[in-house]
Amino acid sequence: MSQVSSSLDKPLAGRVALVTGGSRGIGKAIALEFASQGCAIAFNYLRHHQEAREAQAAIESLGVPCLRQRANLAESAEITSFVQAVRERFGALHFIIHNAATGVQRPLLELEEKHWQWTMDVNARSVWLLVKEAVNAMPPGAAVVAISSLGSQRVLKNYFSVGTSKAALEAVTRYLAVELAPRGIRANAVAGGLVETDALDHFPNREDMVREATEKTPAGRMVSPEDIARTVAFLCSPASDMIRGQVIVVDGGMSLLA
Repeated sequence: MSQVSSSLDKPLAGRVALVTGGSRGIGKAIALEFASQGCAIAFNYLRHHQEAREAQAAIESLGVPCLRQRANLAESAEITSFVQAVRERFGALHFIIHNAATGVQRPLLELEEKHWQWTMDVNARSVWLLVKEAVNAMPPGAAVVAISSLGSQRVLKNYFSVGTSKAALEAVTRYLAVELAPRGIRANAVAGGLVETDALDHFPNREDMVREATEKTPAGRMVSPEDIARTVAFLCSPASDMIRGQVIVVDGGMSLLA
């Protein structure tokens, strides 16, 4: 009876999760949630070396192994190297959580072509390449979860490059869900409302965004990284087996209001 209870309490135990952008914010919360359930973690980062080391230490303190690797997801060669490192360390790979995101927060007329390409490469293209590299190491029951946002469907100020890339990411997720289904691999996305992370600091209208999100959310508070992390964990659990190609909105009800 105790063994059954344990498997239900920690359905991710003994598995391996690759979390992009796992050193900070939502990515770190996801990594810690999975680690708390006994899942080994591999994550990439780009610039924040100290925060990456701290994230690794926090993950390992939960009693699971962790691989930390610097990898620029705009570069296909670095994606390949990252996945190879994960496979060499852990063998099988059960979950790919694509959280890493970038973008230039400006009106569309102020953006340059390089901003568009960089954002699309990191936010949308990279999860496709990650899956291509990793799929032969992913057994039936594996899952892919992409982190999207409400800006994929709604026009938000200074969000053109990110919003369009998230719309592309959701389309990629639907294609992954259908084409990976014969392998027993499912794919979904989680779209968060305004989440309280350091990423908000890059928006020139940050204070207005926070005030509006707090006032207009029926739940009475902003979304936390842990709210997103728990939803991602559910989508990787056996309980979500028949959820395929969906975008699960986690916004406290904010998007319901006219």
